[in-house]
Amino acid sequence: MSDNSKSQINPLVDPREIHLIVLTGMSGGGKTVALRALEDLEFYCVDNLPSALVPQLVNAVIEGNSKHRRIAVGVDVRNRGTDFAHMPTVLSDLAAAGVQVHLIFLDCRDEVLIKRYSETRRRHPLATRGLSLADAIVEERRLLRPLMAIAEKVIDSSELNVHQLRRLVATGYAQATEGLTLMFQSFAFRRGLPLDADFVFDARCLPNPHWHPRLRPLSGKDAAVREFLDAEPLVGEYFTDTARWLDAWLPRFEQDDRSYVTISVGCTGGRHRSVYLVEKLAAYYRDRREGVLTFHRELE
Repeated sequence: MSDNSKSQINPLVDPREIHLIVLTGMSGGGKTVALRALEDLEFYCVDNLPSALVPQLVNAVIEGNSKHRRIAVGVDVRNRGTDFAHMPTVLSDLAAAGVQVHLIFLDCRDEVLIKRYSETRRRHPLATRGLSLADAIVEERRLLRPLMAIAEKVIDSSELNVHQLRRLVATGYAQATEGLTLMFQSFAFRRGLPLDADFVFDARCLPNPHWHPRLRPLSGKDAAVREFLDAEPLVGEYFTDTARWLDAWLPRFEQDDRSYVTISVGCTGGRHRSVYLVEKLAAYYRDRREGVLTFHRELE
C-alpha cells in the first residue's frame, strides 16, 4: 500500500487542493457527531472505511475532477479490514504526495463511555469477542494507539454534549472550506448572550407568536409560525435590513482571512422569532455560498 498510494495520485490535479480529514477514536466518543459537522461544511463524508481504501477514495475524487475536494472519512474498530498499525503509513504517503491530511482522534474517559453505553443500551463493537464492556474499551484503546499517537488533534468529549462537540469540530476545520464559514445561531436573551457570538441581532422588537395560544408550543421551524411571521411587514423589513448589512460587511472579514463567523439572533424565549430568522438567513446564504451552519440553543 505504501508503495502504491503516491503513484495513485493523478499528476494532472494539484493534490494540495484536497483536504482529507480522518476521524477516529473511541466508540461512543462522538465520531458520528463530528462527521455530521463536517458534512454540514460540505465535506464528502464516508463512514467506516477500511484503511486500504482511503488512497483509492482520494484518487477517485481527483481523477473524477469532482467538486468534492474536501473529504472526511470515519475509521474505527467496527471494520475488521482496517489495519491500524499500517494506517499511519497510508496517511504519511498521502501527505508526502501533497494531500492536506488531518487526523482527529475523539477520546473520552472510560467511566463516561461506560455510562453512555449503559444509557443507550448499545453494544460495544468489540463485545462480540466475548469481552466485557470495560475490557472492550481497554482493547479498543490498544488497537487505536498508533492513530492516537499521530493525531493532529485529540478531542476529549467527556464533558461535551453533542452540540458543543459539533461546533468545536466545525470551528476547528472551517478553514478547510472555500471562503468564510457562517454559523447562524438562535438564543434567548433571558438565558444570556452566547459567548462565541461575533454579531448579535435583537429580534425582540418583532411581533411575538408566543402570545398566540395556537403558536406558543411551536417553534420558528414550524409552518404555522413561519406563515405568521411571513405575513408581518416588520419582520420582512428586519430580515432585509439584516441581510443587507451582512452582505456589506462579511466580505470585509473574508478579506481579513477570517475563516469562521458566528451570527447570533436573539428573542425573549429563543423559540420563535430568532429561530425563524436564523433559518431564513441560513437559507438565503446557502444559495450564495458553501459552509453555512445553524444552531438553535434553546431547541437543543
